[in-house]
Amino acid sequence: MAQKVKAGVLAAPGVTQIREFDMPKLGKGAAICKVLKAGICGTDKHSFRGESVQYKGTENEIDLPFPIIQGHEVVMEIVQIDEEASRKLSFDGDILHVGDRITICPDVVCGTCWYCKNIPNYPWCEHLQFSYGNMRSCEDGNHLYGGFAQYIYLEPGTRAYKVPDGLPDEMAAFTEVMCVAYTLEKAREFSGFSMEGFNFGNTVVVQGSGPLGIAHIAMARMLGAGRIIATDISEYKLDIARAMGADLTINVKETTEEERIRQIKEFTPGGRGADVVVECVGRPEVFPEGLRYLRKAGMYLEPGNFVDCGGTSVNVHEICANNLRIIGMTNHTHNCYQTVMEMMLREKDRFPWDRVFSHVFGLDDYRTALETSMTEESMKVLIDPWK
Repeated sequence: MAQKVKAGVLAAPGVTQIREFDMPKLGKGAAICKVLKAGICGTDKHSFRGESVQYKGTENEIDLPFPIIQGHEVVMEIVQIDEEASRKLSFDGDILHVGDRITICPDVVCGTCWYCKNIPNYPWCEHLQFSYGNMRSCEDGNHLYGGFAQYIYLEPGTRAYKVPDGLPDEMAAFTEVMCVAYTLEKAREFSGFSMEGFNFGNTVVVQGSGPLGIAHIAMARMLGAGRIIATDISEYKLDIARAMGADLTINVKETTEEERIRQIKEFTPGGRGADVVVECVGRPEVFPEGLRYLRKAGMYLEPGNFVDCGGTSVNVHEICANNLRIIGMTNHTHNCYQTVMEMMLREKDRFPWDRVFSHVFGLDDYRTALETSMTEESMKVLIDPWK
């Protein structure tokens, strides 16, 4: 195995570097993996722009510890693994071996705090250890803590998941995003209360048709949504949204807020409005408008504003007057990786997944990859460290 490892490094907001690191020595309970593909997340774009505060107002509030190796949506192949790690790293209890393809939950949690013990499906840990691609500097520890590198070092406590045979690498790298789309399952938990939450046949609006929005469109279709409406500023993205299952698409650049609200109301049964709206733009200014898409007692899901991009103005009376339910979701279901991979494998021929992965860049083009991912004519941009 190589003694030097090449990686793309975000040294500071807007400052990218290609650096080499010494290959770390394998420690107890750890593994070293060859990165096969890694996706650029919206969080990576925010960090590049300098919007780097995460978990604001919680015990885990952090401003990213630059320099970092980004990349937490990753599929990899095990090349070295300690005996203890072989038995303990798999979340599903598999014995892991050299040569296995795996993906990981980015968050390493303490496992002992109140949240870990009482809400174990979500990494809402009070003492979050770190997150791959986000919360540990590449100048610390074993350095290789992000997917935009040839190899990644998995510390003890990491939750790994074997990738099923037949699932392409790019789709395996999309697993974490699809697990975020399990926000819709959280809404389903409320479905027994007077037609609240997410029920079979419901109308779902997805604000933003980038990769996270596309994941929610696909998930909504698989979970039995009736009418799906997607919005975006890019006709390129809206075309993919239609291919992935959206029944109505609305270009925000070509419409006013009142026109969008009217179109959505007219498209819903009885003109009532949407049952569920999901915010996937990642900008706070779209939040007030999204609330206006809802019917009375409708549910607004907020997984998009993971990074602190400031506030917005909301008339709280309208929330009260319309009996709205707002669910903030700062993370994903780490116990559903295997389920999500099996869902994607089963539905591999139902959706045009190839259109979701618009670009693949090598490490030398790390900066170009980030810049491309922020254009209107891109979807999920991947990095192949060996290209």
